[in-house]
Amino acid sequence: MSISLSSLILCPIWISMAQIQQGGPDEKEKTTALKDLLSRIDLDELMKKDEPPLDFPDTLEGFEYAFNEKGQLRHIKTGEPFVFNYREDLHRWNQKRYEALGEIITKYVYELLEKDCNLKKIFIPVDATDSEPKSFIFMSEDALTNPQKLMVLIHGSGVVRAGQWARRLIINEDLDSGTQIPFIKRAMDENGSPEEHALYVWDHFIAKAAAENVFFVAHSYGGLAFVELMIQREADVKSKVTAVALTDSVHNVWHQEAGKTIREWMRENCCNWVSSSEPLDTSVESMLPDCPRVSAGTDRHELTSWKSFPSIFKFFAEASEAKASALKPALTRRSHRIKHEEL
Repeated sequence: MSISLSSLILCPIWISMAQIQQGGPDEKEKTTALKDLLSRIDLDELMKKDEPPLDFPDTLEGFEYAFNEKGQLRHIKTGEPFVFNYREDLHRWNQKRYEALGEIITKYVYELLEKDCNLKKIFIPVDATDSEPKSFIFMSEDALTNPQKLMVLIHGSGVVRAGQWARRLIINEDLDSGTQIPFIKRAMDENGSPEEHALYVWDHFIAKAAAENVFFVAHSYGGLAFVELMIQREADVKSKVTAVALTDSVHNVWHQEAGKTIREWMRENCCNWVSSSEPLDTSVESMLPDCPRVSAGTDRHELTSWKSFPSIFKFFAEASEAKASALKPALTRRSHRIKHEEL
């Protein structure tokens, strides 16, 4: 309504100016006065007339929108796509509403980058003080260590932020077309699965290490990756690895078809600290015939590694001592045989 009203006001004025400009000096003075009047008119203020307050929700639920299984933004009640002209003849208000929703979308995409894509937010400049302005990027855990590939994604200018190609596409089309997430997931798939990655690192790095005692700490899906590594490199792992600490591992020796000799080795050399309300190191019953399960002293999955930290290093120390004790008799016999041969 305010836009229509301003048009009705402005149009006659410009017509009058065109007519007055054809007259003499008096008319020119009137024209100058009208120009001065127009310069004082605040169009934004005119547009604000009869406009509702610019007070918008700060969540998708507050806007009554959500992304469906296809990544499309839909109204929670009607299932309809996003409507820009929520209020007729209030373009400025509709634009502000759209921008407010866009900020929520940006935060939502950030969450997807961290939770679904497992990317880490890195603040830059890396040496900035607390008082200096900062920005941030997202990167995978192995971005600086992966010896095979590194993909860099750079978005355009404007209102788009990290992880986005176009905010308009996210709102009006879907997440796949408007975000960088499909590129990220495809790059991760081509980089190989976690199991393939573990196997590559073993073959090219760990197997060549000079260390007499190799220890593993594997959390959650990392436990599954370790079991797969054992299946593929059983003899090498047994000869190289002294002990394995699992924290809330999701491995399954039945589904992964781990052989009897692997299960026996895991019972002797592995321990799984699982999420539990029981005190730290309390034995926890297991349905699987593999390694012992004990409480991590917390029922929060993500805290199991940290809470079991002291117990894990105690477990490693005891495993090292046991391995050293087992080697001593063999070394003694070997040294006696050498001395006898020398004599």
